[in-house]
Formats: sequence, structure tokens, C-alpha cells
Amino acid sequence: MLIRQARTEDIPQIQVVRNSVKENMLSDPSLVPDKDVEDYINNRGRGWVCEINGEIAGFAIVSITDYNVWALFIQPGHDKQGIGKKLHDEMMSWYFSQTDKKIWLGTAPGTRAEAFYRKAGWREAGTHGKGEIKFEMTREEWQLQQ
Repeated sequence: MLIRQARTEDIPQIQVVRNSVKENMLSDPSLVPDKDVEDYINNRGRGWVCEINGEIAGFAIVSITDYNVWALFIQPGHDKQGIGKKLHDEMMSWYFSQTDKKIWLGTAPGTRAEAFYRKAGWREAGTHGKGEIKFEMTREEWQLQQ
């Protein structure tokens, strides 16, 4: 298992992972075009991938300009291997090395993602979008998780 910074050439495999998940699915895959992924990993923030045997098994993307987690997804069949936690921790450490601004994310209620973020120390802060739970974390809260 290799965690590394995402590159533009990873985008096709990132899209495969994103469109294969069973929870927090996109209603329309065209809502997240390759150019948006490229913008987030190269301009707005940074992305990471977990590579196993040359294939991307998961990825995380954070936006330093929007102060949010844009994506964290694991390919079905690769869950419960610690990939999400490793990607999350890499992403959060980088984020708070760049800014002290509070970070937020949204996820659907009743999902494994909701449980994951609660376990990781995220604090519920209302709702976002179409009924998603909004979570937030400060630098201080992140440091307590370390």
C-alpha cells in the first residue's frame, strides 16, 4: 500500500473509484468532470491516492481555497483496510500545515462515512446541501486526534 500525492494522470482511476462507491453516489457522474478534479488537485488544494499493485484503491482531495474536504472515497472491496484513515490523516496534516482555518465537509446521514468522520473526531455543525450532515474541525481539534 502506497499513499502518495495525486497527479493529473491519476484522474481516470480516481473517477473509476468515485463512480464505483455504493454510498454518497453521484446522481450524475458528469457533475464531477475531469477538469474539476484537476483544478482541485493542482490549484485549489491537493489530492492523495492509495495505490495497491499499481491500481488506485482510494483517494482524498482537500480544498485550501474553500476550506473543505472535497472528496474521500475508497474502492469497494478495499474497505476496512485502513486506507481511509491513512488518506484522511495525510490530508488533514497537510491542510493544517497550510492554514489554521477551520475545515468542513458534508456527507449523507446514516452512512459509513458519517460514522468514519465521527470516529475521526469531526464535530457535527448542522446541515449542508441536500440534507447532508455538515462536519467541522479546527486545528486544535485535529491536534487532539494525533
